Amino acid sequence: MTIETNRRSFLSLAAAGSAGVALSGLAGRASALVPGEAFGPIRQIRAGLLDVGYVDLGPRDGPPVMLFHGWPYDIHTYEQVAPRLAAQGFRVIVPHLRGYGSTRFLSASTLRSGQQTALAADTIALMDALGIRKAIMAGCDWGARNACVVSALWPERCQALVSVSGFLVLNPATVLTPLQPADEFSWWYQYYFATERGRIGYEKNLKAFARFIWRQASPKWNVDDATFDRCAESLVNPDQVAIVIHNYRWRVGAAEGDPQYDALEARLAKVQSVALPSITLEGDANGAPHPAPAAYASRFTGRYEHRNLGGGIGHNLPQEAPEAFAQAIVDVSRW
Repeated sequence: MTIETNRRSFLSLAAAGSAGVALSGLAGRASALVPGEAFGPIRQIRAGLLDVGYVDLGPRDGPPVMLFHGWPYDIHTYEQVAPRLAAQGFRVIVPHLRGYGSTRFLSASTLRSGQQTALAADTIALMDALGIRKAIMAGCDWGARNACVVSALWPERCQALVSVSGFLVLNPATVLTPLQPADEFSWWYQYYFATERGRIGYEKNLKAFARFIWRQASPKWNVDDATFDRCAESLVNPDQVAIVIHNYRWRVGAAEGDPQYDALEARLAKVQSVALPSITLEGDANGAPHPAPAAYASRFTGRYEHRNLGGGIGHNLPQEAPEAFAQAIVDVSRW
């Protein structure tokens, strides 16, 4: 099923979407943040290999939702989504991924791996530290991949899944399989990062690089400087460059993974689908590489719905269309 949604129009707060769930009273109880308003407070907790910085909104006994950001973004991707969900009674956890914000490694000797299962293992460790047994997983970009990987490897820890751009699990066995030239071209930064020049360039031009990617990925999003600057500060992290470079090098076979995740990667490679209730979303102006919805529909074998968002929605969908993203989580939670 495909739902065409206008980008800039608010979803009615008095009438919900396909699941018939109303967001009534939501604006009055937790309205969207005004520009520049703090999104927090940022809490810290030791979890697995990390001291994780995260936002925790809503009642502690509410249904948990884990929201994951991507690159080069941060937790502010959800600064308009999280309050909406908290007002509906959800407990909303928004962590800084490894290499972002106030999240730090506990040991200097830990390999700064950016591979998919490293982030997924971080998620399970965080849930354990917070005493969360089961949660809705949701995200975009790296965060969508993380939500999918966690759902594939630990379905017993997941209630449902919301993913921008579909089933994004990577199979290391296919890293040497070339794409069509036009598709390879769209991944230019991945190959740039595979070089030492690219690593130096990213380190030297960190914020400028992020700004360029934002514009490329969301060409119709008229983002203001304050919004970008709030996120860009989270990129100033001692492990940001190492994590990002390893992530993209690992994807193309130019870097080895962390051996402690070998068993998880082997298990993940055998998982071809997710049986959880799932909603995928895509914007009509996504300038980043992404598959067509038809290419991944079969990967969702439980109750499933795809929603197309119109009106110029780009890659950072939760921040560009927070009403629609929050509604997807409310809807899938009731399936």
